[in-house]
Amino acid sequence: MKKLYAVASAVILTSCAHASGLPGLPATGAGAAPALRAHSSGATFAHLFSFNGTDGKEPFASLIAVDSSLLGTTYGGGASNEGTVFKITTAGTESVVYSFKGGADGALPQASLLDVNGTLYGTTINGGGPGEEGVVFDIDSSLKEHVLYRFGPGPDGANPYGGVIEVGGALYGTTAGGGAYSEGTAFKLTTSGKETVIHNFGKDTSDGTTPSAGLIEVGGTLYGTTEFGGGHCGSYGCGSIFSLATSGGEKVLYGFQGGDDGSSPTAALVDVGGTLYGTTSTGGASNAGTIFAITTSGKEKLVYAFKGGADGASPQDLTAVDGVLYGTTSAGGTSSDGTIFSITTSGTKTVLYSFPGGTNGSIPRAGLVDLNDLLYGTTGNGGASGVGTVFHITP
Repeated sequence: MKKLYAVASAVILTSCAHASGLPGLPATGAGAAPALRAHSSGATFAHLFSFNGTDGKEPFASLIAVDSSLLGTTYGGGASNEGTVFKITTAGTESVVYSFKGGADGALPQASLLDVNGTLYGTTINGGGPGEEGVVFDIDSSLKEHVLYRFGPGPDGANPYGGVIEVGGALYGTTAGGGAYSEGTAFKLTTSGKETVIHNFGKDTSDGTTPSAGLIEVGGTLYGTTEFGGGHCGSYGCGSIFSLATSGGEKVLYGFQGGDDGSSPTAALVDVGGTLYGTTSTGGASNAGTIFAITTSGKEKLVYAFKGGADGASPQDLTAVDGVLYGTTSAGGTSSDGTIFSITTSGTKTVLYSFPGGTNGSIPRAGLVDLNDLLYGTTGNGGASGVGTVFHITP
């Protein structure tokens, strides 16, 4: 039986590197002709591709741009219905790079990929060893997949909901469960498969628990979020922001207090000029989530509180383009199917698009990626078969 670690919401971290890409792949399908739609904000939306299950379903992770194409993962679908890695061109032609087999091979990828010199790295939240506690995998330039590491059992981490980043030739990431206190870990992994737990979350009530997103690196230090813990909001906690040395040594920079302050940060951070920005999935004045900023020394401030309804609710990962932040919400909008928005670092927010459901997709659970002045993203539902889409928008 598959073991899923309980998190409040499905979240995906963006871990993107632009480097040499994979070779061309044979097409297995193409989306419907893009349906352009202009909006009062000046943004133009285009549906690019609809998944049908065989070619993957429920893309919960942000895409990455590699050369002139996009690569991503789907949580389900594929040959064994255990998820896929896929490639899609900017014209909407999709190719399945790999279908996960489950069991020892890994299953249910929920995080973005990382491209390092033509090799892709990623995680699955299930499969692997006897406890099915997830894996780290790679796909080389010949499109051959290898399981690099299988999590568990015992004090090792379990269920990596976030992806990995590369720092100094090693991979770093988080697990939402496992570890010495069963509250998650941060780990280091060599590209030859040697894993080291560098932090066990949950040692005391002030520490964060359940890191559901990946890490970012700023000036040689790692930064991330935990969905729970942080010393406020009772026994479970409202979440935290932490810093972490690559050799270990974690510091809680901020513990969320719930209410207007926000709670449950389930997305990765993004660096804009040395200040870190992120989202909370709940909390804020309307309990619809927030956008916050924090310095690397731990000074936090609220940037925006979502209002729900047409304004959107439950924000996902952010991406920064020319100093402006862009993102999605998995709820709210005019049809309650989610939104795409922009926001300045001073807090001026614009809804660029409200998903209508149906063919154009609904419930985006990932962030956006910039490629050639277009922002590309995915929806976890909707599309021609109801199992997700790829889209782009001109902001």
